[in-house]
Amino acid sequence: MIQSISSRLDYPCLRTISYLNQASLGLMGEPAVTAMHHFLDETARHGNLKMSDAEESVFLQPLRSRFAQLIGSEKNNVAIVASASEILSQLPALLSPTEESKIILVATDFPAITRPWIAYCQANPCRICFVEEEPDQSLTDQIIQNLDAQTVAVCISFVQFASGRRLNISRLRAASQAVGAKLVVDVTQAAGAVPVSVQEWDADVVVCSGYKWLGGHGGIAFARFSDALLEKQPPFIGWFGGDDPFNMDAKQLLLSKTAARYTQATLSYISVVGLNAALDELLKTSVERIHNHSSQLAEVLLTGLTNLEWEAFIEADADEFSPHIITLQTARHNVQSALQKLEKNGVICGNRNGRIRVSLAHYNNEDDIQSLLKVL
Repeated sequence: MIQSISSRLDYPCLRTISYLNQASLGLMGEPAVTAMHHFLDETARHGNLKMSDAEESVFLQPLRSRFAQLIGSEKNNVAIVASASEILSQLPALLSPTEESKIILVATDFPAITRPWIAYCQANPCRICFVEEEPDQSLTDQIIQNLDAQTVAVCISFVQFASGRRLNISRLRAASQAVGAKLVVDVTQAAGAVPVSVQEWDADVVVCSGYKWLGGHGGIAFARFSDALLEKQPPFIGWFGGDDPFNMDAKQLLLSKTAARYTQATLSYISVVGLNAALDELLKTSVERIHNHSSQLAEVLLTGLTNLEWEAFIEADADEFSPHIITLQTARHNVQSALQKLEKNGVICGNRNGRIRVSLAHYNNEDDIQSLLKVL
């Protein structure tokens, strides 16, 4: 019997349901929720009585340090923003593709990655190359095959949200560097579930939302910029991006030399506090251990499917298989009806691209998998 590696008591809904949907709105643990309640009661509701301008100016630093530790980055390269979309929407202007430049995207990637480029290329002379994800082919290989001298950027998710396919970032970095293209990687569906080392990747930009496997709520996200890109001015600038945000000389552009220059304004501080607590738990548990736990549960799931009329979209022995996100397909059943039956029986999964998406977390145990298999 595979037990959870975190306390299920920290997640009250697990008393009655099997939650296999961390890839969507992920569950928040009791340490994060308690920290948020405490901050709201003891600090936030009292305004500047409990938080001075000087304290607010450094309030984000502990969170910056924790996330930098999680992904293996220098903290000065990490920006804290309100959403991953906030940074992704700035990338076309930041990377400034020239005439006839090509941007490579994945056709089924998360829309926050693709739509800023679609809008930009509608107004500027650049073009998009959409790479299709095929179940029996390497998506990494397909992207590399489309790289050429005109490619200015490759913008992709490390783990694809709709399928769980995990790309080989090291290979993509080597191939993109060979043609002089920038590499942008969204790790929202990976960070906290799969080990991430941005130093090894050497990507130009790494973006991550602050919820799902990170265990936070919403209103906070991260971006890690290369040293070279940090020398460029952000396309969109707010008031909070200086080393001292409360130096409010309205006639000067006072920007930090670090990635703090990308923080535009007052953020959701209650979410910052919760995410600090969640990252503490995550670092204590270790992402490697969480990844191994997902691998064990995935093996139980895939073994149980052998006698059912469902199959994994990506096979377990594929190089790009991710154990924490597994999508199931069938030619015999209606997926929406199956999801409704699962929910009626207390099993919560996702529906992405006409497949059941099963996402595994540290709080899941073998009983959750058996409950899913029983209904299927």
